[in-house]
Amino acid sequence: MTDYRSPSTGRAVRAVLFDTFGTVVDWRSGIAASVGRFAHRHQLSLDPAAFALEWRGRYLPSMAEVRSGRREFVSLDVLHRENLLESFEKFGVAAEALPGGEVDDLARSWRWLPPWPDSVEGIEAMKRHVIVGPLSNGNTGLLVDMAKYAGLPWDVVLGSDVSKAFKPDPRAYRTPAELLGLEPGEVMLVAAHPSDLEAAQTSGLATGFVARPDEYGPGRPTDPPPPGAWDVSGASLIELAASLFGTPDQR
Repeated sequence: MTDYRSPSTGRAVRAVLFDTFGTVVDWRSGIAASVGRFAHRHQLSLDPAAFALEWRGRYLPSMAEVRSGRREFVSLDVLHRENLLESFEKFGVAAEALPGGEVDDLARSWRWLPPWPDSVEGIEAMKRHVIVGPLSNGNTGLLVDMAKYAGLPWDVVLGSDVSKAFKPDPRAYRTPAELLGLEPGEVMLVAAHPSDLEAAQTSGLATGFVARPDEYGPGRPTDPPPPGAWDVSGASLIELAASLFGTPDQR
């Protein structure tokens, strides 16, 4: 096995943990597909892609209520359902006229998202050298279902319901390291979102950036990260694995 020593923490990386939504799985196309099927079944006039973006747009504000202390911790499953109902209202859909069980199923569609084409292979390549798992705002049940559906080869799944904290709360980054018996600097967060990586860095973790320019749709502008801001950067998780541990013929 090849060790990777983080330039920023000075420690050998023993676990690589991943942001999930947008970094490992393509939430936009997955949610749009689920919304499209739901709208077809119930003869709703909805633009599935626009609805997916609206629903996702409520993600950060809803978690802010918990992070601020104005609300007790609740799972992301709960927030997704509340945000779905608010999105229905925004689009003029009467949720109370729809079958409650089907609304519940749609709210849980964040569990059934397709991985990016490089995700499984890239994670498998890192798994040969380090512990791999999600470091996500998703709750444990959600992340387990996501992994089963997408074929994600995690060693461990620790959801936000374990730390009772949403990123960028430092507890969200440090609790997984503690439970794995590691120092924060022995854990790397891989994410497509610079703000997530900045918070991980502040919490003492090593960081890896993967570009996901199509997260919000092809051709939508994204802000490139500052060069050299993270320990490693790549255009895919396969490229990131090679930067960390070498290509198969180098190992």
